[in-house]
Amino acid sequence: MNPPGRAMYTELLVATSNRGKLAEITTLLAPRGWRLLGLADLHPPLSEAVEDGDTFVANAEKKACYYAHTSGHLTLADDSGLEVEALNGQPGVHSARYAGLPGNDQANNALLIERLQAIPAAQRRARFRCAMVLAGPDGSILATTEGTIEGLVIDAPRGRNGFGYDPHFLIPHLGQTAAELPPELKNQISHRGQALTRMIERLAQIF
Repeated sequence: MNPPGRAMYTELLVATSNRGKLAEITTLLAPRGWRLLGLADLHPPLSEAVEDGDTFVANAEKKACYYAHTSGHLTLADDSGLEVEALNGQPGVHSARYAGLPGNDQANNALLIERLQAIPAAQRRARFRCAMVLAGPDGSILATTEGTIEGLVIDAPRGRNGFGYDPHFLIPHLGQTAAELPPELKNQISHRGQALTRMIERLAQIF
């Protein structure tokens, strides 16, 4: 039974317009009874949240709180990206707009590979990092989780199952890029999959 004074939610706004990301999150949450909405499902559309934080957690908090308060929905937001050791952690929080064109995966990947040309393959260590935040309709933060996965950046893209930097992110012990992994395995081991698994545990505790 739901604790007194605590609302029971079945609808969850995922603060993204990225259909690939929404699909990944839906795969894990829909079987648990949640109906998921993306930003594209809201009418009228909301203006974009300002993502000017210097960490993934800060940006995820900004997005979750803004969209929850503005829409009146329980909201899940994440901020994620690629950190390359040889580039001092770049692109980091600027991953989605690394080449100056928001959401242009081709341009972002091209710039990344260009800046790594002088770096030997074995020294292209990188990690995907994800911070995920759940906010209530009043804009209050209810839970925060994180996840990371280690790998190497490769020149030639491989695989069609991912988006963003996935085709260039090799997971050495599997011998596959993030874009070559079957969805079930990716959801288990990816940075977003880890953060979401932990968030599912928090959702079960809260609701």
